[in-house]
Amino acid sequence: MSGDRHTAGLAVYRVGGAVRDARLGWPVVDQDWVVVGATPEAMLERGFKPVGRDFPVFLHPESHEEYALARTERKAGHGYTGFVVHASPEVTLEEDLERRDLTINAMAEAPDGTLVDPFGGQRDLEARLLRHVSPAFVEDPLRVLRTARFLARYRGLGFAVADETQGLMRWLAESGELGHLVAERIWVETEKALGEPRPQAYFGCLRDCAALAVLMPELAGDATRLHEALERLAQVPEAPPWTMAQWRWARLVEHLDEPVRDALHDRLKVPNAYRDLARQVALSRTLWLADAPLDARRALDWLNAIDGWRRSDRVPALLALIGRESPALADRLERGWRAAARIEPRELLDAGFRGGELGAELARRRQAAIGEALA
Repeated sequence: MSGDRHTAGLAVYRVGGAVRDARLGWPVVDQDWVVVGATPEAMLERGFKPVGRDFPVFLHPESHEEYALARTERKAGHGYTGFVVHASPEVTLEEDLERRDLTINAMAEAPDGTLVDPFGGQRDLEARLLRHVSPAFVEDPLRVLRTARFLARYRGLGFAVADETQGLMRWLAESGELGHLVAERIWVETEKALGEPRPQAYFGCLRDCAALAVLMPELAGDATRLHEALERLAQVPEAPPWTMAQWRWARLVEHLDEPVRDALHDRLKVPNAYRDLARQVALSRTLWLADAPLDARRALDWLNAIDGWRRSDRVPALLALIGRESPALADRLERGWRAAARIEPRELLDAGFRGGELGAELARRRQAAIGEALA
């Protein structure tokens, strides 16, 4: 940054994820900066654009990266929003770093590349540990979810949660503080975790610190079924027409009875795309778990339930999922679907069928075509 006319003369440090990931060899997505000893007026005079509502954050006039004034936080209420923020030229870099959650996120880098690491973040990177910066970790219950999400990201590198941090996470789960988290924040962290390389580590971490029983009791109730669900997260078909995160969530909750699944979705305010795929995967699960062989009626009911006629793009992905559990079943379903798909509603219209008679005749012919294909 030494050649940047907008920051010349300012004490600017690269902080957080960019410092961490660069040292891990992980892709650096965003650059965040802290400015020490400056005022909002000084930032505005240099052309920075203010964007922070709760504390002074500015966008660089050219790179549009975030520059935040050094600040401290003081607990003043429940939940992750119950903080009083203090930003002033007197706040030091170390004081700013101390308010962060994990030591690996509490490192800074000077413009010349010098590492500022007052809490041992580099040591914990090398030890592959997620460790809290200070006892103030317990002031923000959202940190339980964030720590679990970082474990989902870096588990493949050998990371684990430090025992003492695990203890603080359990305290937060048992103290009632997690109950102050709003559904939207819980889902935001969960959705991000579903996109990480090892999402099963996220839910496993929440289970181990007793947070899953508080936040998602529908999943935590049966240890054996939860273990099976976590194993399924790595067993998803090709993503289209859904995202990988949507598939993973559907596989996680597919074993839940519909009222239980709906209660979980309603409480977390899960988006409709996730809910819909979860329902379709649960319907597909009933086919491969059924005791009786597949017949034309059940095949037609499944195709109708997943809206396979209007949304034919979703059928191959669900067939691929079924094929992981029962290749023979998936083969029979595909043959039935292709046979029924050749029945054209236009032909029935041309033959004079209308209204309810049209729907009944279309269903009859589709079922007959499926029956012939299965035979």
